[in-house]
Amino acid sequence: MDQTSPSFNEMQTLKRHFFAMRNGVIADVLRRGGSPFRIIFGLNLPQIVEIANQTRHTKELAIRLWQNTSTRESMLIAPMLMPREEFAIDEARVWAAQVPAFEVADILCHRLLRHLPYADKLVGDFIAADSEMLRYTGVRLACNLQYTLPEVALKAKQTIEASAVNDAATKLAKTILFE
Repeated sequence: MDQTSPSFNEMQTLKRHFFAMRNGVIADVLRRGGSPFRIIFGLNLPQIVEIANQTRHTKELAIRLWQNTSTRESMLIAPMLMPREEFAIDEARVWAAQVPAFEVADILCHRLLRHLPYADKLVGDFIAADSEMLRYTGVRLACNLQYTLPEVALKAKQTIEASAVNDAATKLAKTILFE
């Protein structure tokens, strides 16, 4: 099928790129490591970035990819394709609440959330959350803001220090923030 034909949509094109670059060894390691995704192509981050750079950045496509929660690479590329100026704070909160794995939180924060004008507000909201993954996302976002908004990272560090929560994400957060 011709990839330029109208019936060959962008989602199919992306999936074909994922399939063409798949790496079974990485996929197997991720599965054995407990990755929550049903479909793992095993692409590494530079490959995903390369595909993102060749793809139109549209809100519709980013949302469709984010909603494809069964596929690791779909959730990793979605933040790269979301136009920042079209991403509202409420959408950011929803996406952060849907993060299924540390890797997705890292990419979401680094590729999208840190560039948003309300990123500092998100840090405070996320770190105060009940969800372990959401707290981790807040810490990762604070780390991404460390050089542009050092006061946000410092406040996040103080909040985590004072926290009585002692789950895996909080332990990891303390390790990251106290480096």
